Amino acid sequence: MGTPEALPTRAAKDVQKYLLPDETAVVATRRHWAVLIGPTVRFLPVFLLGGWLLLLDPENRVTSTVGMLVVLGALVVYALRIGEWWMRHFIVSTRRVLLTSGVIVRTVTLLPLRRITDLTWKETLFGQLLGYGTFRFESAGQQQALSEITFLPDAGTLYKDVSKLLFTSDYGGAASGGDDEGNVEPQRPARRDTEPITGLPPQQA
Repeated sequence: MGTPEALPTRAAKDVQKYLLPDETAVVATRRHWAVLIGPTVRFLPVFLLGGWLLLLDPENRVTSTVGMLVVLGALVVYALRIGEWWMRHFIVSTRRVLLTSGVIVRTVTLLPLRRITDLTWKETLFGQLLGYGTFRFESAGQQQALSEITFLPDAGTLYKDVSKLLFTSDYGGAASGGDDEGNVEPQRPARRDTEPITGLPPQQA
């Protein structure tokens, strides 16, 4: 999951396109398929209704046309939901958290690791049964787009990987020091204001 070669084609393209040359992808995954349960439940009744109108009276142009439009509209909307799920990826590198999304217009939202002050991992009952969870990030800034990411697969493993980045120096990331982008901060010169000043006459008792 951490190297582009081991990732699915779409995720590998996002990693290669949006990460900097000296960044390493530790996590790159799309959301769990359970995110499509809601759209599927809404799609099926509309699709069946359109099919019923289409076949109700083939000689009736009104019902046939309405049924055809309903079926096509339901298919288009459902296809967009599937496409959005397929194209959206949750990526965590040694510097940042990124969320890529969009089928026609691509959007990339990012949050530097060093701005994350707290990480909450939550699994509902259905999440435990199906194998997905929710990440909630709290940051020092006003970043809201990445405050909560739902339906993440294998959330237990993801939680451990992200925690290593935040709270240890195993990956050389946020916990190992540096600025908000993970660059090593320059060493500050030692203070010299407490050293004795040379050239002064000796103090008299």
